[in-house]
Amino acid sequence: MSFRAGAILAFIVTLLTTWIVGGWVGYDQIEQDSQEEAFRYRQLVANELNRYLPIPELIAEHPLLTAALTHPGDEARTLRTNRVLQRMAHIIGSSAVYLMDRTGRTIAANNHQQQGSFIGRNFSFRPYFQDALQSGQSAIYFALGTTSDVRGLYFSHPVKAADGRILGVVAVKVQVDELESQWHGQTGTDRTHMVVLDTSGVSFLASREDWLYRDFQPDRGPDTPNRRYADQPIKPVALSRLGSPLGASSASHLVRLEQGNRSREYLSVQVPLPRMDWTLQVMARTYPALWTRIAFMVAGTLIYFGACLTWLYLRERHRRESELAERGEQLERRVAERTADLERSNRQLLDEIEQREKAQTELQETQQELIQAAKLAVLGQMSAGLNHEMNQPLTAIQTYARNSRRFLERGAPDMVDANLSEILELCDKMAELTRQFKVFARKSEGPPASVDLRLPIDAALKIVQSQATSEGVAIDWRRPEAPVLCHGDTIRIEQVMVNLIGNATQAVDGITNPRVAITIERDGATWVCRVQDNGPGLPADSDQIFEPFYTTKSMKQGLGLGLSISRQIVDALGGRLTGHNRPDGDGAEFILVLNAREETA
Repeated sequence: MSFRAGAILAFIVTLLTTWIVGGWVGYDQIEQDSQEEAFRYRQLVANELNRYLPIPELIAEHPLLTAALTHPGDEARTLRTNRVLQRMAHIIGSSAVYLMDRTGRTIAANNHQQQGSFIGRNFSFRPYFQDALQSGQSAIYFALGTTSDVRGLYFSHPVKAADGRILGVVAVKVQVDELESQWHGQTGTDRTHMVVLDTSGVSFLASREDWLYRDFQPDRGPDTPNRRYADQPIKPVALSRLGSPLGASSASHLVRLEQGNRSREYLSVQVPLPRMDWTLQVMARTYPALWTRIAFMVAGTLIYFGACLTWLYLRERHRRESELAERGEQLERRVAERTADLERSNRQLLDEIEQREKAQTELQETQQELIQAAKLAVLGQMSAGLNHEMNQPLTAIQTYARNSRRFLERGAPDMVDANLSEILELCDKMAELTRQFKVFARKSEGPPASVDLRLPIDAALKIVQSQATSEGVAIDWRRPEAPVLCHGDTIRIEQVMVNLIGNATQAVDGITNPRVAITIERDGATWVCRVQDNGPGLPADSDQIFEPFYTTKSMKQGLGLGLSISRQIVDALGGRLTGHNRPDGDGAEFILVLNAREETA
C-alpha cells in the first residue's frame, strides 16, 4: 500500500471514529441536561403538592362543614358554610372549594352565587371523591373541569363525624396555570420541551400549546371512564421511535415527530412525578449532538494533520541525524587526536586541584588554631582582670590584719572586731567574683531552656566591671523589675553579653564622659536587648565586623573572633545579633533578639 493510500484510509478512519465518539458525547450531554430539567420540574411539582395537600384536611375539621352535612335542609347553616368556603378559597388562592355528601352531590361551594355554580352537581364519578370516601384519607387527582372546562388539581379529604363516620367529602381545586408559567420559565428555549402524561399517555400539561391533549401513546388508548378530559377531543401524535442512541441510557430513546410538512428528531427522557400517576417526558432537540459530532470531526482532522506533520518532521529529523552521524564519525578521528592533549591537561588540572584542596585543609586547620588562640586570649584577659580586682582586696585585708594585731596589743577589741568585719566583706566580694569567673569558664550544659535574661546580664556586668578597661565608664543598666523569660542558655548568653559589654567599654576608651547603656524591651514574640555606647562608632560596612579575624582594635585587645563566635551562639539559640551606628547620636548599637518564653505556673 502506497503512502498516499494509507494516509487517505487513516483519514477516513479518523473521521468515522470522531463521528461516533462525538455522537456519544453529544447524546450523553443532551440526556444529562434533560434529566436536570426533569429534576427541577419534579421538585416544582412536589413543592406544589406539599403546599396544598394538608389544606383539605384542615378545612374538613371545621365544625360548620359537619353541621351542614348533618342538617342538609338548614338553609341558614348552608349559607354560612358557603361563605366560609368562599373565604377559605380566597385565603389559599384556590379556584374552587366545595362540599359533597356521601352520594357525591355538592351541597355547598365557594361559587354558590356565580353562574355555573357547583351546588347540586354530582361528582361521584370523580376518582378523588371515590378514593377519599373509600380510604378515609386525602386524595389527589388531575382533571378537566366538567363545569368550568378548566384544568386543575383536585385535593380531597373526607369529613367525619365525632364517632368517625364519613359524612361527606370536601374538595379543593387548584388551577395548573402557575405550574405551566414556571415551566415556561424553566425551558425558555426551543431546544427543550416538556409534556406531562397520564397513565394512558395523554398530555395534559405541555410547554407547547399544540402538544396539549395529544395522545403520545396511541396504542394504549385514553382513560375515558372517569371523564378526566370531559368532552375535549384527544388527537394522536405522529411519533415514531428510533431506539436508544449510543451515549444515552436505555431509559432514553430517539423519537421522530411529524409536524405538518416537516419532521423533527428529539431525545425523549421520561421521569415519574411524585404522588401522582403522572409521567414527565422531556423532549430535547438532537441538533446539539450533530454540532458536537462536527466539532469532534474538526478536532480529529486537526489532530490527524498535526500527527502527519509531526511524522514528516520526525522523518526529516531522522534524515538529518543520519547526516550528522556521518559527520560525527569524521569528527571522532579529529577528537581522538586531541584526546591525548586533553588527558595531559586533565592530569595537570588534577594535580593543581589536589594542591588547592591540601591548601584549603591547612587553611581551615589554621583558622581553628586561631579560634582556639582567641579563646585562650579571652581567658588571659579575664585572668588579668581577676588579678587586678583581687590585688586591692588582698592589700586591704593585709592592712586590716596588721592593724588588728596592734589593736590587740593595745587592748582595743572593738577596733579588732570592726577590722574583722571589713575583712569578711572583702573575702565575700572576692568569693563572689571568683564564682562569676568559674561560671563563665564552665561549659554549657544541656539544651536551651527558659532563661531570665536579666541574670546573665548581671553576671556579665560583674565580670566586665572587674576589668581595668571599665574603670571610669558609666554603665546604665536599666534592669526590668519583672522576669524577662527567653529561649536560651545562661552560660552562652552570658558569654555573648561579656563580649558585647566588653567591646562597648573598650570602644569608649579615651572618650570624655564615656557611657554604656543596656536596655531590654518586648517586641511581639521576642525580647530585644540593646547595648549602646558613645564611642566613635562602627566602620561603613557594619556587617563585616561579624566576620572572623576582622577587628578595629589592636592585637592586644583581641583577634576579631568575639563577635563572630557571639553571632554563631545567638543563631544556634534561634535568635538574631546585629550591629550598626546609633541613629540618635555618636556611638554604636548592638541588638540581641531572643524568642520570648511564657512564664509557667
